[in-house]
Amino acid sequence: MLNEKMKEYGSSPSIIRQLFEEAKSKKALIGESNVYDFTIGNPSIEPPKVVNEALIKLIRELEPISLHGYTSSTGDPATKKAIISYLNKTYGAALRDEYIYLTMGAAAGITITLNALINKGDEVIVFAPYFPEYRVYTESSGGIFRPVDTSESFDIDFLKLEASMNEKVKVVIINSPNNPTGAVYTEEIIIKLSNFLRKYEKEYNHPIYLLSDEPYRELIYDDIKYPFVTNYYDNSLVAYSFSKSLSLPGERIGYLVLSPKMENVKDVFYAVCGAGRALGYICQSSLFQKLIPYVLGHTSNMSEYKDNRDYLTKELKKLGYEFANSSGAFYLYLKALESDAVKFINIAKEYNLYLVPSDSFGAKGYVRIAYCVKKDMIERSIPAFKKLMEHYEALK
Repeated sequence: MLNEKMKEYGSSPSIIRQLFEEAKSKKALIGESNVYDFTIGNPSIEPPKVVNEALIKLIRELEPISLHGYTSSTGDPATKKAIISYLNKTYGAALRDEYIYLTMGAAAGITITLNALINKGDEVIVFAPYFPEYRVYTESSGGIFRPVDTSESFDIDFLKLEASMNEKVKVVIINSPNNPTGAVYTEEIIIKLSNFLRKYEKEYNHPIYLLSDEPYRELIYDDIKYPFVTNYYDNSLVAYSFSKSLSLPGERIGYLVLSPKMENVKDVFYAVCGAGRALGYICQSSLFQKLIPYVLGHTSNMSEYKDNRDYLTKELKKLGYEFANSSGAFYLYLKALESDAVKFINIAKEYNLYLVPSDSFGAKGYVRIAYCVKKDMIERSIPAFKKLMEHYEALK
């Protein structure tokens, strides 16, 4: 007998991936330049030069047995120390290198966290629209997935959050800058959320953990101070990936760090280590672990994404489209021209536009445009967006 839940996950892959593969097939049929694929958050900017320079240095200077051998299960000690030093200096944090776990990107960090913290029946709150895999990570850990709608501006709606609170709530996940909306939580929002959760911790007499999913942390284009959550809330964890900031999504390298002020932090970290062991998430890529100290503080040329955002929003606004304010990440959350976003993306395909419906993010009536693409593709796509708008105007 198979695990039917795992079979379900495997037989119904992410709609993002399905559309990505569909766009690839269309490119093979009619030519890549004739298809406008905005489906997947795959960085289009080269990694900074320091990445390849450091990799070459490591390969030339380190003994192969050292370079390619196992690290400690939780990560290379020198790399962990370097990351903690960087975070403390950059964000004024007070983290400690005994409470960091190197992971296969942020996804592994989130999965490890939920398996470490969740007992069957515990609830995990996320804010909709949300990254679709949060549901899979939560349910596979035995938790109950509890989406809470955000406000019209895609900030946390505290009245709706309050209505969802109960004694079973164990973890709250935030994602800022946000996938899919591009919204960034301000310091004011994080302070308000921290005070809110402390109130319910006291009422329920147990920790409520705040898990911050931060792969887009460096991708903020407007004048917003990034509030590092461990500075505001003791029972917090940060899952990070170098995938977006360094354009290294295929290398699957990141970390999970715990606030040292967390209640019973040693026991929580033991649970994190146990979850990593049980899931097989130990000894991440040795080569890329050893790379990290050389590249901390460096990023790809993020100004290209800002240029993409500015050009795309200007042109779509001219055509009459409405969208959320994208202050960060590399996504534009566009209001569909009809209430059914799935029908809307199918009409868009007729003009070779590939967009992701908001249904997959737990919301209705919007689509996500991943503008981490070459600018010339955005420029070529504008006539197709114009034809799509004209199609709907003709129906009025």
